[in-house]
Amino acid sequence: MKERIVILGAGESGTGAAILALKKGCEVFVSDAGKIREKYRKTLEEYGVEWEEGAHTIERVLAATLVIKSPGIPEKAPVMQAVRAQGIPVVSEIEFAARHTRALKICITGSNGKTTTTLLIHHMLKKAGINAGLAGNVGSSFARQVAEEEHAVYVIELSSFQLDDMYDFRAEVAVLMNITPDHLDRYNYRMQNYVDAKFRITRNQTPDDWFIYFADDEVISRELARRQLAATCIPFSLGPRHGDGAGILNDHIDIHIHKNRFSMSILDLALQGKHNACNSMAAAISGMVVGIRNERIRESLTDFQGVEHRLERFLKVHGIEFINDSKATNVNSTWYALESMTHPVVWIAGGVDKGNDYTMLCDLVREKVKAIVCLGVDNAKIHKAFDGMVKNIVDASSMAEAVKSAYYLARNGDTVLLSPACASFDLFENYEDRGHQFKQEVRNL
Repeated sequence: MKERIVILGAGESGTGAAILALKKGCEVFVSDAGKIREKYRKTLEEYGVEWEEGAHTIERVLAATLVIKSPGIPEKAPVMQAVRAQGIPVVSEIEFAARHTRALKICITGSNGKTTTTLLIHHMLKKAGINAGLAGNVGSSFARQVAEEEHAVYVIELSSFQLDDMYDFRAEVAVLMNITPDHLDRYNYRMQNYVDAKFRITRNQTPDDWFIYFADDEVISRELARRQLAATCIPFSLGPRHGDGAGILNDHIDIHIHKNRFSMSILDLALQGKHNACNSMAAAISGMVVGIRNERIRESLTDFQGVEHRLERFLKVHGIEFINDSKATNVNSTWYALESMTHPVVWIAGGVDKGNDYTMLCDLVREKVKAIVCLGVDNAKIHKAFDGMVKNIVDASSMAEAVKSAYYLARNGDTVLLSPACASFDLFENYEDRGHQFKQEVRNL
């Protein structure tokens, strides 16, 4: 009997899952409560996949033997409650795709830095001549690549939402960058639930596998003290290295893994700043454990181009530098951005608050921020946190208004930093849309 697969959500992951399920001989139905984007609708029609948009037909959804869920759908959504009540197994697209490939998987998670690290590792593999795919939260759908263009290695950026619906998946190389409060609205505002989700990246790992982690992160260190992991654990730190792992000594990255050694000056890294030193160490260790030669690792860390929407130094207008950090969707990401600023800052912040606590930003705001432009439907929490701390706090209800306000508040030599610390869904499609609108409005000045 054919497996009946219902896919909830018809974005990049859902469409890819539909193609793979079809190729594996399954009966496939795609259901999206919103409007399906034109390019995905065309693809589904090309492949002859049945789909619906604008609502879920519950009877059809509950006829599934397996549900593949988009990471954006919360458990409290009525369709998910109905599926769970029926006891139908639910997996993520990543879990489903992994069942159909024997490729090596290098998986990266964490609250911050994961996209940069993922792209850096992929860049390194390509430079070493390895047939590598890029998947998860970046690149194209993992399932679609498995269906249409199989690779020897996949570099996969994983969010906690994707990890929630993974059970048999095994990461041969797992990288955990850091854990700071994020998405707590999806985890009943319990930090431990979020921590447990991130640690699912180590699930099913064996002694042949690798777990690479940031040793300076207190949450990770505390969690490791109470867990027994099967994989070989390799730490990286901003301090000196002790034993196997990576650290920094006399402005040099210093890595030892068993008998292999790697060293280079942090001044030669393409990406500067403490957080980028972490990203570079995590990528270098990943390269070493899969056998990439030191020269290739060094070249990759030297010539990597960086990531759009992540501390992207975009343009100077009348001596004012505009930096696009739209990808900073949580407080910790914004902390890194503000920490790396060297000129007075006009900070554009706000959006959908995910249970944010802004107190960790107060010292940096006092020290570096001259004005704040609040960009969101509800800015009350930002006002409450920073009123009286900076001279000017103004509100904006569109990107055009925010950029103009920031421009008028800034002077020659200042920096306008879009680093929202919030999700984008109140005014924008996603953080990319927010970043692109920011850049367009800066061009319009």
